[in-house]
Amino acid sequence: MADEALFLLLHNEMVSGVYKSAEQGEVENGRCITKLENMGFRVGQGLIERFTKDTARFKDELDIMKFICKDFWTTVFKKQIDNLRTNHQGIYVLQDNKFRLLTQMSSGKQYLEHASKYLAFTCGLIRGGLSNLGIKSIVTAEVSSMPACKFQVMIQKL
Repeated sequence: MADEALFLLLHNEMVSGVYKSAEQGEVENGRCITKLENMGFRVGQGLIERFTKDTARFKDELDIMKFICKDFWTTVFKKQIDNLRTNHQGIYVLQDNKFRLLTQMSSGKQYLEHASKYLAFTCGLIRGGLSNLGIKSIVTAEVSSMPACKFQVMIQKL
């Protein structure tokens, strides 16, 4: 339980630190979001490397996404993704109805405009993990009512 609290505090301080050190133009241009996503990307690469060293090879893309939703998400956020949907054409939607990094902020729509700051790291985390598994992707996050959020993963075909 203590490691979870430390992770939440570290994440909040990362977001706060990136935004405090940024100049006004960087915040407006979205460079802070990019910095946080790049941090998450690198962490996701490292975590996937550690988590998959003893697992069998994945059969296909869907198998990899199931691994992300079950094992990866459970290790990082202490729960599985609540819902995984796909159109079988390279788009996956991962839904977490009680996302840990948003539960401390609010329930409802009070701080919706700030949610993107707190989701950028996780978008990078997913993208980095998929990258290390050989899947190039674009990951976006959407929040309509906190603390629930959806991550949309668009697989880039090479």
